[in-house]
Amino acid sequence: MTITMTIGADQQKLQEKLKEVRRQAEERLAQKEASDLGFPYIDLNPVPIQVDALALVSEEQAKAAQLATVLLRQNDVVLAALNPKSAPVQKVVESLKKDGHNALLFVCSFSSLQLAWNSYQYVVKEKTEITGRVSIEVGEIESARSAFSRLADVQGAIAAFNNPATSKIFEVVLAGALAIKASDIHLEPSETASRLRYRIDGELNDVATVNLKIYHSLTSRIKLLSGLKLNVKNEPQDGRFTIKAGPKDIEIRTSTIPSEYGETIVLRVLDPDAIQVGLEELGLRKEDLEIVRFGLRKPNGMILNTGPTGSGKTTTLYAFIRYIYDPGIKIITIEDPIEYHIEGISQTQVDPSAGYTFANGLRSILRQDPDVILVGEIRDLDTAEIAMHAALTGHVVFSTLHTNEAAGTIPRLVDMGAKPPIIAPALNLVIAQRLVRKLCVGCRLPHELTLALKKDLEKFLSALPERVEKPDISAIQIFEAGTGCDKCHGGYKRRVGVFEIFVMNPQFEELMHKGATEAAVKKLAVENGMVTMQQDGVLKVMAGITTFDEIEKATGPISFDKVI
Repeated sequence: MTITMTIGADQQKLQEKLKEVRRQAEERLAQKEASDLGFPYIDLNPVPIQVDALALVSEEQAKAAQLATVLLRQNDVVLAALNPKSAPVQKVVESLKKDGHNALLFVCSFSSLQLAWNSYQYVVKEKTEITGRVSIEVGEIESARSAFSRLADVQGAIAAFNNPATSKIFEVVLAGALAIKASDIHLEPSETASRLRYRIDGELNDVATVNLKIYHSLTSRIKLLSGLKLNVKNEPQDGRFTIKAGPKDIEIRTSTIPSEYGETIVLRVLDPDAIQVGLEELGLRKEDLEIVRFGLRKPNGMILNTGPTGSGKTTTLYAFIRYIYDPGIKIITIEDPIEYHIEGISQTQVDPSAGYTFANGLRSILRQDPDVILVGEIRDLDTAEIAMHAALTGHVVFSTLHTNEAAGTIPRLVDMGAKPPIIAPALNLVIAQRLVRKLCVGCRLPHELTLALKKDLEKFLSALPERVEKPDISAIQIFEAGTGCDKCHGGYKRRVGVFEIFVMNPQFEELMHKGATEAAVKKLAVENGMVTMQQDGVLKVMAGITTFDEIEKATGPISFDKVI
């Protein structure tokens, strides 16, 4: 059996190689034909076919004239044909001209045309624009969204699809993600099927196992929408598209990578509602909220927010921007990429190919006379020094840094090469955060407050700084997650931040001169009244907001008698 399978695989590779040889020969003939006719040549294999361009000419007319309209840029249309001089092609050119389009004529092979014609299955008669280049059925997403309230609804709708050719399956997948507030859609192929999952409140949930025909249909649809190359399957690709969902635009970021059995695809759903979070809604306890408000009222200085990817740093910084926003001040951002658009501020995106890096972009921004600057991330010494000098010269600067804890910020900047005499006066606040799931108040269950747990909590409360308002141990009620209801996902609904914050002062500068280790910085921050992320999390458990399990997942094993 092993020998037979090996021979079969070798035969398949040989057939694929022969097919590619024939295609290349066909492309060489098409190149010669283009030269003879005096037109430029185009190979459509690596070209992302745009469905809006195809829709300019009907499938029947395109096949009859042996052409395809494949790219659309404003009024210019790239038209590929076997013979651009033929009467049927010239008739289409005249028709496009009457509609205000300028046809750019190219010669292509018949194989290229067949590749383009295969994409007609995604052209719909009734449509609405997505990023100005592709289309979906009007109302399909909105009507599907209204039918979904739980993950089970989406699972049932997808399970009902038996026809992989239908374009509606993707609308259902996307509508389901929007309806139940999923942040990501994952499509992961295996040898016999493909796994479809949603990330909801930070957790991946199985939605469906779809057959490979449906998987390939979804893959083609997604790649077309995202402007990716259909024939490229062994290289990573990134794309995007934006859809209208009622009065708002929702951007979808697409990432594909090659895997053993096909392309693994992740769609990140950037719903602007996700960042419409006010300062008071982030989850800051009132003592820490007052520290942040005081820091935001300062006319200059830097606030650094730290944490891993997906810990809510962007949402927090955007909440800061909205809190201080005033028509009388100029706010400019440099981000990688711009994930959400905020009205009233100038947002820019790094572009290394054009020399617009964080460091170079920040230099340019400073020449724009801003009052407030948001730097998406400090990745190197150059960016760190420019940002800190800006903070020292009258600007408010917000940025992020990748460290596990707030105390790791200072050693990280020193390791980059930043000078302690600059770090201390430039920094106002250092914040670290994680996200934990909130309990569903509709189905949460009481957690038994045993004598041992009560003693642990009393010990925990006694170790907190004096500034913290401590709950009455006799009045607290702790909860655990229920089995789930029609308003939540497995007993949880939405997420909230757990934070640790410390205010810079001269003591930290002295510590930096002595060689600031993370442990030493944390010790000093705690002595100055910092509540750690884990302590903040336990206080949220005692307030009935989340569970011990969630805090341990975010911050590690809980220690009631020492600060960790």
